[in-house]
Amino acid sequence: MNDLIECQNLGDILSLTLPTPDIAAIEAARSRQLKLTKPPGSLGLLEELAVFMAGWRGTEFPCIERAQALVFAGNHGICARGVNPYPQAVTALMVANFEAGGAAINQLARVAMAELTVVALDLDHPTQDFTRGPAMSEVECLAAFQRGSAAVDPDADIIVLGEMGIGNSTVSAALACAIFGGSPEEWVGRGTGSDAKGKALKARVVAEGLARHSNLPPLNVLAALGGREQAALCGAVIAARRARIPVILDGYICTAAVAPLHAANPAFLDHCLVAHMSAEPGHSRLCTQIGKKPILDLGMALGEGTGAALALGVLRGALACHNDMKTFAEAGIG
Repeated sequence: MNDLIECQNLGDILSLTLPTPDIAAIEAARSRQLKLTKPPGSLGLLEELAVFMAGWRGTEFPCIERAQALVFAGNHGICARGVNPYPQAVTALMVANFEAGGAAINQLARVAMAELTVVALDLDHPTQDFTRGPAMSEVECLAAFQRGSAAVDPDADIIVLGEMGIGNSTVSAALACAIFGGSPEEWVGRGTGSDAKGKALKARVVAEGLARHSNLPPLNVLAALGGREQAALCGAVIAARRARIPVILDGYICTAAVAPLHAANPAFLDHCLVAHMSAEPGHSRLCTQIGKKPILDLGMALGEGTGAALALGVLRGALACHNDMKTFAEAGIG
């Protein structure tokens, strides 16, 4: 259901119909949880995850037969300001590493039984420096949305999202600050290894970008300050929603990428889970703003979808308990 292909501008995205969860399936799943051989609520978040999956997959007994891990990669013009200690060539080198099976996400996706797809987005043509003008034109942003949408497997039961892009922690801070306010210093972090001086530079650069791009609609904020991988992540989220496929967002970068969607309409993210609490300092505040509690907190900040792949394992555990535990009646208890 790739309706994003038909959109002519960013505003058209806001008119897309958003499927809602199946209330009957939710109630059936909740009822089943009360009959399983455990005290009610004793599996905590695992119970909530099972009910969440039941609603979006439309069945009392949701299962994950096909999991897709999508990693989008992009390069950023803001790197010209020296906000990252590594050159942008690292983005393409890491994409090659993903494709060769040598990165952390390859190992964690394999363990989580997720098929990994890596989408490199015009790495030879970085976005523009957002302190000098919009990072992307509306046409470029919409094209990246559509790339993300087209990458979603409509037969998947769950989508795991990740990213790679030198400079994208600065982009994320700019998006979060533009959408939710506060000072740039509250949103910037170490990223891929910035020291105190580097963090101060990132905050100044974000402040310059915000001063240039103000009072824009949320999706135009994405074009002005974001990158192709951020727009592609948004496109994947919307395509998944149209197909009623739940999404697991990775850490800070992925959550910041979809902040413009939340600002445009919080319901855009109803089918999304946040995988883990990133070590990036802005992530906790960002999760509070969008009203989502991460599944895990492991002190991670790698990106690539690594936290989301680990959270998929938790989700699989939740469904195994929900679907395969015996009820009190089946076990002859009570």
